[in-house]
Amino acid sequence: MASFKQPPKELILDFDATDDAVHGKQEGRFFHGYYDHYCFLPVYVFCQDQLLVSYLRRSHIDGAKHAWAILSLLVKRFRQSWPAVCIIFRGDSGFCRRRMLAWCERDEVGYIVGIAQNKRLNEITAQWQQAAEKQYVASGEKVRWFYEFQYTAKSWKRTRRIIVKIEHTEKGSNPRYVVTNLTGKPQLLYDKLLFITR
Repeated sequence: MASFKQPPKELILDFDATDDAVHGKQEGRFFHGYYDHYCFLPVYVFCQDQLLVSYLRRSHIDGAKHAWAILSLLVKRFRQSWPAVCIIFRGDSGFCRRRMLAWCERDEVGYIVGIAQNKRLNEITAQWQQAAEKQYVASGEKVRWFYEFQYTAKSWKRTRRIIVKIEHTEKGSNPRYVVTNLTGKPQLLYDKLLFITR
């Protein structure tokens, strides 16, 4: 349990999965294409700078596997101590799963989660990306804008709020998307709350 001098008003639970390389023939090791080596794929949960969970997993699984169970247990435990605390689930696009989002909505847990680029999202934001490119060509300076829109993925049963960071630099266009049920201005949420957008 994270330690606080007084009951917190808000807890942000950061979920992340990363590789734990193995160099022998340990049971459960698998080759992971993204990391390009044999490894395990543990999931970590932090609250501020405190590690709450370190859960070792095989690497031939969905990176979000077991995340819902871990989040559910953490939320239940925190609410036993602090019933009024606002809990926010935060993660990269590897944790953008419809069941996770739906559970958060049912159980009044906030979320801000990366969502991977796809053709539909890029079509919706094409006009903003084109305008950013024009401004970059005219000024030669980096362009960074924020917008929001409503979006329903094919696997979702409801429409959700998407925040997009439109960015154009010498490397070209680099849009990033997050899905959230939080209120607030898009740039503030992106800059102050989001830590990973893969």
